[in-house]
Amino acid sequence: MINGVLLDMDGTLVDAFPPIIRALNQTFSEFGLPQMTAQEVKRHTGRGDCGMKALFGEHREAAGARFLEIHDEDYLQRITPLQGAETLLLWLQDNALPCAIVTSKSQSRAEAQLDVLGWSDLVQAVIGKIEGRPEKPDPAPLWLACERLGITATECVMVGDGVADMQAATRAGSRALGLCDGFSATELTEAGADFCFDSLTGVHAWLKNNR
Repeated sequence: MINGVLLDMDGTLVDAFPPIIRALNQTFSEFGLPQMTAQEVKRHTGRGDCGMKALFGEHREAAGARFLEIHDEDYLQRITPLQGAETLLLWLQDNALPCAIVTSKSQSRAEAQLDVLGWSDLVQAVIGKIEGRPEKPDPAPLWLACERLGITATECVMVGDGVADMQAATRAGSRALGLCDGFSATELTEAGADFCFDSLTGVHAWLKNNR
């Protein structure tokens, strides 16, 4: 039985990469560092437990602060729901399947973006990055999300587009559903995905057939 669904955010429910990529590359330019492509950024974030500061080397503190300053100029405006995201969230609500967001984005920014999208009432918990909280691929955020939902990890599935999502789910004892974008189906499967899909429509259909 599936009694809950855990969802990554960036690259899974929303495309929030434009402000991240813009802020990263502007920061790189200001500090004389090489630029990154959109795909490189997606793969970096999808590996988990690395953060943006790791990209700035010896400039990590100053450049990290500058990155956030630039990012926060438009991160609430430049966010686009991915196809099928709201439909899936509404279906989960209609079918009394609780869901939680488990993201490496900061807790406050994740909550702010969900509020702008009008999705705050569609999720029962948000587990984001806060000081001292482990990040995916550590299973701890998933266990915390399950605790908030009142279920065990074996009762839920984790949906995400990164290898860190798949690894965290496997380590937590949950099933893992991978979305292919930054990583291939082969990479996600090697990281622990039970099934892989090209879109949330496929995830939605699987959940309907397997709940």
